[in-house]
Amino acid sequence: MGAVAAAAMVGAAANASAAPRPAVEAAIPAVPSSPVSTATVGYPPVSTIPGTTCPATPANSWWHADITRLSRHPRSAQWLSNMGAATRRLHPDFGPAYGEQPVPYGIPITVVRGAPQVPVRFDYAAESDRIRYPLSRQTKIEGGWAAEGDRHAIVVDALTCRLYETWDTHLGANGWWAGSGASWLLRSNVLRPAGWTSADAAGLPILPGLLRFDEVARGRVDHAIRFTTNRTSRAYLWPARHQAGATTNPAYPPMGARFRLKASFPIAGYSPQARVVLTGMKKHGMVLADNGSQWYFQGTSDPRWAEELIDQLKRVPASAFEAVDTRRLMISANSAAVRLP
Repeated sequence: MGAVAAAAMVGAAANASAAPRPAVEAAIPAVPSSPVSTATVGYPPVSTIPGTTCPATPANSWWHADITRLSRHPRSAQWLSNMGAATRRLHPDFGPAYGEQPVPYGIPITVVRGAPQVPVRFDYAAESDRIRYPLSRQTKIEGGWAAEGDRHAIVVDALTCRLYETWDTHLGANGWWAGSGASWLLRSNVLRPAGWTSADAAGLPILPGLLRFDEVARGRVDHAIRFTTNRTSRAYLWPARHQAGATTNPAYPPMGARFRLKASFPIAGYSPQARVVLTGMKKHGMVLADNGSQWYFQGTSDPRWAEELIDQLKRVPASAFEAVDTRRLMISANSAAVRLP
């Protein structure tokens, strides 16, 4: 499927100082993940979100696809050039904060169980899911409650396996408001309407693309990892649903572009945990999901991330990646389900 143009999402953040912020909320205890059946016969089992029996996406989802045998995308070299791959290295956008903020870097996940839901006002209401969201003073906000920046909130209801995500999330005197918001059933491959954003510029869920400590500790990363670059085209590739580009030049990458760590890249000199991450990048790759710093890839906010792991991942050159063509995986343009490899 070729790149499809869609309406751009303006990236202006709302005033983060509109209301006083509560103290940083307590972390939810981590629970080891385990394989879960998603009624997808023939597909490998996938891990669950810690504290739940819910997968981040079904086992037959595009996020879990093995891309080792896919063809290189014909625009791979152009995209890499315009992403500064020749001089850049990977940058883990998570890990110890070294006192720069009250919580570790990364995007936190809040797990609830049938929690009360509240209305949320959205700046981009036309492309947001205008439902009630299970937000409260216990909801973890990216960077902490006083943070600037993207202020993502990722909430999973463990009873219903429904995911709720908001961007630029705030609690003010008149209730909750955010830049945009979206919700998914985690056992479904249904996509958002074409042209709609989410809490991410690509219109995809954020949760499935976060690198999590529990999966690295377990020894297997079974999904693509979300990452950003600074300049994208006004186009998106399935299963992305939205673009936020600055140019019509197809030599710049579109939202949803998938990149694979080359099979030839040597990983023997890395630590065991780093090899787990790099093996996952060879098998499942990374997905371009938002505008931001070049080659920054995202993980969960977790105090257990080790400085050694973060430093080793920073050694990986962006030039060791190549874009792949995922069109042969698609069953339906409106579903993230993929064919068996």
